[in-house]
Amino acid sequence: MLTVHHVLAFLVIGICVLAAVLAFVSYRRHGTGGAFVSHSLALAQTLVVAQAAFGLLLLTDHRRADKGVHYMYGSLAILAVAWPWLYAPPDPSRRLVWFAGATLLAAVLALRAFMTA
Repeated sequence: MLTVHHVLAFLVIGICVLAAVLAFVSYRRHGTGGAFVSHSLALAQTLVVAQAAFGLLLLTDHRRADKGVHYMYGSLAILAVAWPWLYAPPDPSRRLVWFAGATLLAAVLALRAFMTA
């Protein structure tokens, strides 16, 4: 289970950075993202949630991180991918930038959580 959590950490960081870059490039070129960009952002968000779920499963198995700040960074990564759903503007191009920024922030927070584990 811990190995899955570590593998997911690499996937979360990589996919979040890739999805954010795709979204930013798409915004600069077209103003809005297509289906591929939307699906990549959704995949990144899904992986962040899956990573947190595996972390919770590890906690139920009484496996705890050495530093408590690991949990803070993980929680902030979840919040980073959740807040655009509540606060992003209705304009599609501006909404894309919000989701791209939030996904990039989640990648940074996941990297920080990985480094503190």
